[in-house]
Amino acid sequence: MADDPYKALGLARTATQDEIKKAYRKIAKTDHPDLNPDPAAHERFKAASSAYDLLKDPEQRARFDKGEIDAQGQERPQRHYYREYAEQGDNPYRQSHGFEDFSDVFSDLFGQRAQARRGGGARSFDMRGPDQRFTLEIDFMTAARGGSTRITMPDGSVLEVKIPEGAHDGQVIRLRGKGGMGMGEGEPGDALLTLIVADDPDWRRDGDDVETTLPITIDEAVLGGKVEAQTIDGPVMLTVPRGANSGQKLRLKGRGIKGSGGKRGDQHVVLKIVMPPHVDDELAEFMRGWRENHAYDPRRGK
Repeated sequence: MADDPYKALGLARTATQDEIKKAYRKIAKTDHPDLNPDPAAHERFKAASSAYDLLKDPEQRARFDKGEIDAQGQERPQRHYYREYAEQGDNPYRQSHGFEDFSDVFSDLFGQRAQARRGGGARSFDMRGPDQRFTLEIDFMTAARGGSTRITMPDGSVLEVKIPEGAHDGQVIRLRGKGGMGMGEGEPGDALLTLIVADDPDWRRDGDDVETTLPITIDEAVLGGKVEAQTIDGPVMLTVPRGANSGQKLRLKGRGIKGSGGKRGDQHVVLKIVMPPHVDDELAEFMRGWRENHAYDPRRGK
């Protein structure tokens, strides 16, 4: 990952959260390995994914801007320089304490648990491996229903990843022990997958609620009736009221996304009156006769 996540996304530090998300999506659509085999594109995508993972969280972004964490999201260690110690009157490094004292220095520099051990005169340090961050794009239905998908790690290994029901855009899945190798006898780090839910032309999500559009015929709008509508769980029969209008919303309670508390949201079905592909003479003649006695102006203010 680049040292400057803003540069990896082609943005200034003043960019809004929405601009950060749009910039990442733009890069993902052009440089994702599944879409662009160019190695350079793959590197740009990796850098953009890491940058987005860091900056999408406003709190984490603020800590980076303040210099509290680095571009990998790791705590910045407190830096101590020899000159600083040399100028102090009680500087312990003025005296020779032997190599064992360097274990404390390493512990301070790495900001993690570093254990020094003696083994045949050699010294080693046990430290947990770094976490590795990736981005995984999934379709709307996989996010809504849950499921599994296979991913290929940088080392060539293939992992089965379980997607929880109701997964949302930006959610992070942790794969324990699948990150970078540790030092010495340190455990490996974790792989962190940030989910990106792809846009779906037929479904729109608002929190735990979803919205779809249902085309209906002229006669269904006038007379009402039972019409099949798609839901996350499959098709159901929906009652269209008599005299329905385009844009009118019907609610299917509990047919939305499963929330964190286990309760599902609702599905809102937007009706859309669609004309027949061809207006024949019979329909035209009927409408002319109807208009003579029942004309109305929907554009006039109520």
